[in-house]
Amino acid sequence: MSEAADLLAQLIRIDSSNPDLVVGAAGEAAIGDFIEQWFTTNEFEVHRLEKHSGRPSIVGISRGTGSGKSLMLNGHIDTVSLGSYDGNGLDPVIRDGKMFGRGSFDMKGGIAAMMIAAKEAKLSGHSGDIYVACVADEEAASFGTEEVLEYFRTDAGLVIEPSYLQVTMSHKGFVWFDVEIHGRAAHGSRPELGIDAIAKAGYFLVALEAYAKELITKPDPILGPGTVHASVISGGEEASSYPAQCRITLERRTIPGESSESVEKELRAILDGLANSVEDFSYTLIPGLARNSFKADPHSEIAQLTMRHLGDALGHVPHVRAEPFWTDCALLDQAGIPCLLFGVDGDGAHAASEWVTLDSLEIVTNTLKNIILDFCQTTNSD
Repeated sequence: MSEAADLLAQLIRIDSSNPDLVVGAAGEAAIGDFIEQWFTTNEFEVHRLEKHSGRPSIVGISRGTGSGKSLMLNGHIDTVSLGSYDGNGLDPVIRDGKMFGRGSFDMKGGIAAMMIAAKEAKLSGHSGDIYVACVADEEAASFGTEEVLEYFRTDAGLVIEPSYLQVTMSHKGFVWFDVEIHGRAAHGSRPELGIDAIAKAGYFLVALEAYAKELITKPDPILGPGTVHASVISGGEEASSYPAQCRITLERRTIPGESSESVEKELRAILDGLANSVEDFSYTLIPGLARNSFKADPHSEIAQLTMRHLGDALGHVPHVRAEPFWTDCALLDQAGIPCLLFGVDGDGAHAASEWVTLDSLEIVTNTLKNIILDFCQTTNSD
């Protein structure tokens, strides 16, 4: 196996399932220990960030001569559940030019590629600083990248999520809300005393469906329309009582130009309209986690270098894609770091079988090395 493939196999053998997704899961402590030792052995400056106990993010830094631009490679070390994998997800099996195992595609393949690329660039010599951020918790709330950005900023960044050897320059954001519809508890035999919160919630669900249809008419030219759906609904205590409350959790996927504030305004308009037109309708709107959409500047230096070096490796101009899901690119962009995303080919993210093509692992590793050496040799005055 190549050095990148060997490292990937070692990473797959370490359980790093996210405990915010699976109660009692291993988390990132063991894989963080391994990566920290790897950086130390290869003479990187090492930083362990662990605001959340047992959930470390590891940053390895190769300092340059001081005259070049700095670049951050970012990737997450957590995975989804092992329980959903068909077989032993911690056993890296190679078959038909592919390596199978939980996280092989999403995204330990990218972690291995960026670690080896940084090591090779370090040995070649470079002017600007190279930051390799192996972060916790991307599969849940992304507090790993948030913590890294509290301490480190660079001139540009690359997120090495799997992208089928294509280049992702935009993706949607999301915002979560809880809507509490208020009723009045009463015995089921006393309708004159009760207000049925679940029945009142039905008016909101119908309005939510109309809102979703309206969003389809306002698409972004690249990402398409924003979306909204009800995710979870709960209410009531027992069959013999009027429910005093019904809670609906909803998710709104956003496109450029939309924000948590703009979505909240739209939702309040819908809910206020119901409060004015439906008898005894009252509500509380509770904002939850929000993440911005992302749109890279295709003319930025890092975008141009990525397109050129990946194109050289592929023998053709890379396909540029837009993603319906969210990534840590948005956090780097929000921090003022020009960035984009590209990574390995394969399949099976979050699925029962997951694999990465070993050819693509080598392409990403070599492309990253070339991008690093090119970008980190230029100065901010160029």
